[in-house]
Amino acid sequence: MTARVSLVIVSHSPGIARGTVDMVRQMVGDEIAVVGVGGRPDGSLGTDCPMIRAAIESVYSKAGVAVLVDLGGAETNSEMAIEQLPPAWADRVTICDAAIVEGAIMAATEAAAGADLDAVRRAAEEY
Repeated sequence: MTARVSLVIVSHSPGIARGTVDMVRQMVGDEIAVVGVGGRPDGSLGTDCPMIRAAIESVYSKAGVAVLVDLGGAETNSEMAIEQLPPAWADRVTICDAAIVEGAIMAATEAAAGADLDAVRRAAEEY
């Protein structure tokens, strides 16, 4: 099987992250790897750089990883997590400037069809 772009959903809310992953799964099944990460280690609202990095590492694919975020802090922590990855991996991870739910569904649909990382990002951002 050809490697496909994976998705990481980053939200300040664990429930939103889980719910978005559930919606993606209902739309595209298990065609792509997708994981959600939300909240802080203590369960409170927020985001956590080490948790985001672990999520990226858990679904990393040579085809790349598209990261969708809900708010500014999620984007900042995602950027820091990407910077901590090995350079060869970091070059294959991108943050999509898209609405988290709608963008995730569009990105997942493109990824499931075998699109490359840039096309997946564009699909998420064009919605």
